[in-house]
Amino acid sequence: MGSLVKDTAHVPEAQQEEAQYLTFLLGKEMFAIDILVIKEIIEFGELTSVPMMPEFIRGVINLRGAVVPVVDLSARFGRALSSVTRRTCIVIIEVESEGEKQDIGVMVDSVSEVLEIPATDIEPAPSFGVKIRAEFISGMGKVRDRFVIILNAAKVLSVNELAMLSEVGTGDGNMTTPADPESARDAG
Repeated sequence: MGSLVKDTAHVPEAQQEEAQYLTFLLGKEMFAIDILVIKEIIEFGELTSVPMMPEFIRGVINLRGAVVPVVDLSARFGRALSSVTRRTCIVIIEVESEGEKQDIGVMVDSVSEVLEIPATDIEPAPSFGVKIRAEFISGMGKVRDRFVIILNAAKVLSVNELAMLSEVGTGDGNMTTPADPESARDAG
């Protein structure tokens, strides 16, 4: 009788540690996110803007009855807002915060492909030369003689950090109104 357990003794260790990543473009740069946190990819459609949000939160969408915020990844990295083209997509990512799961949409210029990248082909995040915060990067994957920036989705889309940023201001120095009306009256 055959065994249901796969025999991996003859498979090189590097192949055992291979992970799949969705690759996508922001401008001319290639990025990747672990496929395990991605729920789906949808065509870019109409967004409902939400007042008093940081600029990188482009709005919300209705995804089968659920309100899902959409983050412009380019703007999240401190760059200009993304231009919408016919290839623009929203990648729905599930992040966990304090034991609760939250879906967040990520606006990307275009989706490329799903790649398997062995752990041996992933270098640590560089401490210099990258124009995004180091904690956003989980590594640099070597794919076909070039590097792909592998993002740490939990850090890039930290629900707590996004909430703090929306409370503090829009990123341009303007402060939002306090949530407590008493505080607003005392401040004025």
